[in-house]
Amino acid sequence: MCLGMNPDQVPEGVHCASTSNRNFEGRQGKGARTHLVSPAMAAAAAIHGKFVDVRKVVV
Repeated sequence: MCLGMNPDQVPEGVHCASTSNRNFEGRQGKGARTHLVSPAMAAAAAIHGKFVDVRKVVV
């Protein structure tokens, strides 16, 4: 997801990982909590379904 211009938005209060270099409050949905992360962290979060210490993930 790039930005919240269509039905594909992060619900209010929900956290998401984003590798976008263009970010501002509300970009991915009103009240969404977007965390800017590295590609490795985004992959680790996608695999585990939550934020994890990417240094401890064997890739």
